[in-house]
Amino acid sequence: MKEIKEYDAIVVGSGISGGWAAKELTEKGLKTLVLERGPDVNHISDYPTAQMAPWEFNTRLFKDASFREESPIQSSIFQYNEANKHFFVNDSKHPYIQNDPFHWIRGYQVGGRSLTWGRQCYRWSPIDFEANAKDGSAIDWPIRYEDLEPWYSYVEKFIGISGEKANIKQLPDSEFLPPIPMNCVESHFSKEVAKNFNGRNVIPIRLANLTQKHLGRGPCLYRNLCDRGCVYGGYFSSNSATLPAAKATGNLVLRPNSIVKEIIYDSQSKRASGLKIIDQISKEEFTFKARIIFLNASTIASAAILLNSKSPSFPNGLGNSSNQLGHNLMDHFSTSGTVAEYEGFNEFYYSGRNPGGIYIPRFHNLNNESDNTFKRGYALHGKAQRQHWEDHQVEGFGKEFKEKLSKPGKWQIWLGAIGETLPYYHNRVELSEDEKDEWGIPLVKIHFRYGENELSLREDSINEAEKMLEKAGFGNIRSFRSELIPGSAIHEMGTARMGKDPKTSVLNAFNQMHDVKNIFITDGSCMTSSATQNPSLTYMALTARACDFAVKQFKKGLL
Repeated sequence: MKEIKEYDAIVVGSGISGGWAAKELTEKGLKTLVLERGPDVNHISDYPTAQMAPWEFNTRLFKDASFREESPIQSSIFQYNEANKHFFVNDSKHPYIQNDPFHWIRGYQVGGRSLTWGRQCYRWSPIDFEANAKDGSAIDWPIRYEDLEPWYSYVEKFIGISGEKANIKQLPDSEFLPPIPMNCVESHFSKEVAKNFNGRNVIPIRLANLTQKHLGRGPCLYRNLCDRGCVYGGYFSSNSATLPAAKATGNLVLRPNSIVKEIIYDSQSKRASGLKIIDQISKEEFTFKARIIFLNASTIASAAILLNSKSPSFPNGLGNSSNQLGHNLMDHFSTSGTVAEYEGFNEFYYSGRNPGGIYIPRFHNLNNESDNTFKRGYALHGKAQRQHWEDHQVEGFGKEFKEKLSKPGKWQIWLGAIGETLPYYHNRVELSEDEKDEWGIPLVKIHFRYGENELSLREDSINEAEKMLEKAGFGNIRSFRSELIPGSAIHEMGTARMGKDPKTSVLNAFNQMHDVKNIFITDGSCMTSSATQNPSLTYMALTARACDFAVKQFKKGLL
């Protein structure tokens, strides 16, 4: 085992939160090592499919049986296709155990899932941080919205979010670039919902796509090919924004192909002294030392690293005196929705491929009361567009057929729910006692089942979507209920939750481990509840805040 020099800080993972940790720590003067278990991906030069046309792909971007055979889990999500599959893991090479069905969607490369994320950015509101305490579903958050508000502003000014101010209690406004405007049918729907449903708002999606040039990046060209990597920097990713900023400081060392095996605990100092990694290619083992460790490998992977980091002091996993490590796993439910058609506006079309759409913030239980059916709530997102030839099945051949292909069909809209999942202790991650991957690390085993609350929310979301569309004059309304497989929203949270009491939580109010003070966790693991909003913006704000605290502690000699 080779001993490598000590760094001020080590960041595990280079995705949304890891990229932010790298930027903040290096800009504050710390010599920082970033470890990524997958290969390097350089901005622009390593986006091989970014400029390719559909006919240049073997499958013309349609999925065939080979996708399901190669990666049955990754290919189950609609985002996965021939143009971006290199940014998703190969399931056969990276297995895990599903004690219950759970789709663990992963991207093992520099940038992680920041290359393929949905880019929707919403602040949490005061009601989200107060919800656990008020309805008793789980332990209280150790922070409130006011603690995070300045950090939301801080990260928003850097990443660039298109949107518009709406003054909605349950969805605070952000620092915005100009919005991607709604089209005529979306605007019509927005006005009709406001007229017929008190307290409901239909607004443009708030998106980390740049509507104007911003800090040397962008703007977005409305190609809607974001998940291939954007050569224009039109959307925020670690590769286009935070990692280049970290590199510019001269304080960054990036080591790809580095699989973290375990964190080393020093019982004398009661601190982590470093960690062991396995080189993915050579399979050599190395040790790296640091005074601060930020664990940002993603919710399930971070829990697995800690569970595998056993010692006499922590026989059940590092920092697990509470026995909460690995538990309280959450994922939003998303696999349901409603589609409808609108007769009218046939003289209108739209320009470009809008990467955005519309968003309806949560409108249930806004004082954290519970109605007779469920707690919390859900949000709805959607989009209106003209039907294409494949939607209304144009038939024929020759000149007349070609002319038909060039004419769009009716206006169509879809709405889908993103619903809050409550933190249940039995939804958890653990390690297999006998099965290991090719690097000798125990396989992850996932236990997860939605509860009655989530199922009730799902049914209500469909019923309310149908009501809104009917009132707004839409026809041919039809809803779908796909198999509700957890993990499909790709919003894993929990497993190392924040809290006030070390007996019931893993992290304190600054994302610092109660038991091991020089370890910070700011990916989805830290979340104490899930809210309804897409969570990535909150990870970023929590990361910036935790880095500020950690560096101050470091400079005082407390870490």
